[in-house]
Amino acid sequence: MTVLIISALQDTHAVAVIEALAARGNCTAELLDLSEFPDRLALTIAFEEGLRRFALRRRGGGLLDLSGVNAVWWRRPQPFGLSAAITDASHRRFVLSESLTAFQGLYRALGAFWVNEPGRDADAGHKPWQLALAQEIGLDIPPTAMTNDPEEVREFRQRHKGRIIYKQFLALPDAWRETRLLKPEEAEQFDAVRLAPVIFQQYVEAVADIRVIAIGEAFYAASTDLRKVDYPVDIRLNLEARYEAYRLPAAVEDRLHALMGRLGLEYGAVDLRLTPDGNHVFLEINPSGQFLYIEQMTGQPIAAALAAHLVTQGQRHRSARNHDSLLGQIG
Repeated sequence: MTVLIISALQDTHAVAVIEALAARGNCTAELLDLSEFPDRLALTIAFEEGLRRFALRRRGGGLLDLSGVNAVWWRRPQPFGLSAAITDASHRRFVLSESLTAFQGLYRALGAFWVNEPGRDADAGHKPWQLALAQEIGLDIPPTAMTNDPEEVREFRQRHKGRIIYKQFLALPDAWRETRLLKPEEAEQFDAVRLAPVIFQQYVEAVADIRVIAIGEAFYAASTDLRKVDYPVDIRLNLEARYEAYRLPAAVEDRLHALMGRLGLEYGAVDLRLTPDGNHVFLEINPSGQFLYIEQMTGQPIAAALAAHLVTQGQRHRSARNHDSLLGQIG
């Protein structure tokens, strides 16, 4: 069988899973970097005489038959690399639209098992949706206000005695900001919130940050002691942070299973905060979040587990499709 990984060529997570797949010895792994399309890759989707053919041909040689793909890891899809020769803005929009539409149709037509299905992956990335579901399921969440109304922000700040953080809805490569604790003097800038919505949350006092890597029904959790880092507001800024394996309470696991099911995800990286009184507060879930640093520090076999999930579920998915196709022919 073939497992397709859609990501950047230099993605270390993709490389780790490719190596884990190779170690299994029962499948082929292929990496598709969409930034190579259409300049360095040619796509063919063909239907003739009752047959179908999906293929990618590399300029200068090399053909990938996509018909044999059983599973796809939608890891970090890259923007299409449109030719610099196309300078007219309307022409570039047309080429981008045609390319995107062709690939979206291909994804559906492959009939493969997805980690994660692109539409569900995109939906799950929306923080309001995550928090709404987490609240319904019974996970603890921080008091939150997502707004571009300065009056709402002022009232929210007053209710929570100024101990609030603010952060982005989506981190962009050229406009990334860490999560910040609101400073008293920044209250004077609340009118600027009118320009774009911002996420405000009550700051969660915590003793540890916990990252949970969910793969199918399995969880790989790790914790880091916030009392030993310089910037506990955003753990990503603490390169010195060390993680160790962590055992989640059964009740939290059950709720996270429910969240994964509601979001329709096969993979997710969940961020929780452990409060001094032992509560696990849900912050967010990243459908393509990183795990290598957790594996390297704790020894948990996450890349191997993801490779196994892609292979076993891909085989089951293909067998079920073949069975349904046979029944259809009999019927």
